[in-house]
Amino acid sequence: MDGLLAGLRQAHDRIPKTHPENGDPLTTRTYGHIDLVLPDRSTWTIPQVLARRAETHGDKSYLLVQYQDVDLTFGETNELAKKVARGLIDAGAAFGDRVLIMSPNRVEVMLAWFGAAVGGLVEVPINTAYIGTFLEHQVRTTSPTVAVIHADFAERFLGGDTSAYQTIRTYFVVGTPEEQATAIRALSDAGIDARPYESLQDHASTAELPRVTRYDTGAIFFTSGTTGLSKGVTMSHSQLCFVAQEQIALLRLTDADTHMSVGPLFHGNAQFLAALPALIAGARFALQEKFSASRWIDQVRSTGATTTNFIGVMMDWAYKQPERPDDSDNRLRCIYSVPTPSSIMADFARRFDVHVFVEQYGMTEISMPILVPYGEPHPAGSAGLLVDEFFEAKIVVPDTDEERPVGEMGELIVRAKEPWLLLTDYYNMPDRTAEALRNQWFHTGDGLRRDEDGWYYFVDRIKDSIRRRGENISSYELEQALLRFEDIADCAAVAGPADTEAGEDEVAVFAVLKDGSALTEEAIMALCEKSLPKFAIPKWIIVLDELPKTPSGKVQKAKLRDRLGEMLATQP
Repeated sequence: MDGLLAGLRQAHDRIPKTHPENGDPLTTRTYGHIDLVLPDRSTWTIPQVLARRAETHGDKSYLLVQYQDVDLTFGETNELAKKVARGLIDAGAAFGDRVLIMSPNRVEVMLAWFGAAVGGLVEVPINTAYIGTFLEHQVRTTSPTVAVIHADFAERFLGGDTSAYQTIRTYFVVGTPEEQATAIRALSDAGIDARPYESLQDHASTAELPRVTRYDTGAIFFTSGTTGLSKGVTMSHSQLCFVAQEQIALLRLTDADTHMSVGPLFHGNAQFLAALPALIAGARFALQEKFSASRWIDQVRSTGATTTNFIGVMMDWAYKQPERPDDSDNRLRCIYSVPTPSSIMADFARRFDVHVFVEQYGMTEISMPILVPYGEPHPAGSAGLLVDEFFEAKIVVPDTDEERPVGEMGELIVRAKEPWLLLTDYYNMPDRTAEALRNQWFHTGDGLRRDEDGWYYFVDRIKDSIRRRGENISSYELEQALLRFEDIADCAAVAGPADTEAGEDEVAVFAVLKDGSALTEEAIMALCEKSLPKFAIPKWIIVLDELPKTPSGKVQKAKLRDRLGEMLATQP
């Protein structure tokens, strides 16, 4: 079993390491050694992991999707992935082509992802809330040749600027037979080749499968962490398999575990921090349709989950459900939560009888350079210790990269100690790639501080992004969507305070109307509700005569945030 169990039993018997940093006389602790489940780097590809686990755990359950009444073994998952890979190749997808995937959580999404990987193709998971300019940008950036979409989303590819979708030659449609028929008819009427998803894996094919290496691209995940257009993070198979093994170490995941995910598969949290770690570790992966605070503990029980993931406010929402006498009747031993709301953690542990909480600091671009050791108390608010076996990190003055003293906030910059652990680039965005990787360090845009003992703390976002309900929202992208409204002459989006502890924001939009417009704030909100993803719909819309700007014309968003704060302070 590739030393799987033996290696994992040793993975967390760490000896704290110390070393001088930044010229300080003090020594600081780091995370320590990680025993990789796959020590041979050449095996760090999804096709090889699928094949290996089919050999070692072939008859063991891997993919449990209860709401679809599906329970696939490792062996069945591997065989279906190969069928889908051949189906994609037969549809005309060539090595390195992008495969757009846009669907709610379903077994078909998992198999499309794995099938793309086995076929040497690159998955591009798209947020299911995206419509209009948000969707057009991501499709135009990646130029996919094949799409796997849910029937509910077919109309989105038939409206707006349809030139963005011209590279997609074939759509494979997921859904009930009735849903598929309606969507395929609409696409076909527009002259588009559309077929039922089942034709991917049900037809006989002898297409030759390519050799995929760890250096090949496995996925392009879009991230909206800055003020510009959202960027597609190019992730190699090597990075995907590495960050999954970090998660295995963080959770102490073994083939005796069942890991449950409630997040959407278009996010890395459900893919390379849940499904892929379970695959590599030989664990069972239980996929839920979506997060439900009221049903969460029942899902934990019904799947037999021993570990699970929370992001954003999920843990807080689960905690706020009415307490039940059987809440502690579960097999959970560890919860991964980013961030962990420290004020409720002790009572959450009592109520649900789970006493290990782990978290980390990471980004799609940089894997997870900071981890919390399993089962170890850590300072409240800390994101963890530096994984200095694989990463270097500095806290610096933004724009100059001059190092900040211990205890002071600055921008976290990171680089890897060996290749293929970070992003390859921002896909089709060379300028943004060069900007992020200037001075040979990746610039996170996040403000952190490190204490004398080596613990890192997230303080604030230096870049002007907004995070709401687990989604990063590009203020620039949101503003560009609003400027399509005929009566809006100028606008600016900023983050406002949310009524939760878990580091979330609400969206505030300040708008300037064109001369003569009688558009009301209520009418703007109605337009937003029709045209924006739900998570991007503002909570507050404020119409101004003009936006405060610098002499060079840049919007002074700090003044807008101050104005929002003053407005909220006067409200009951």
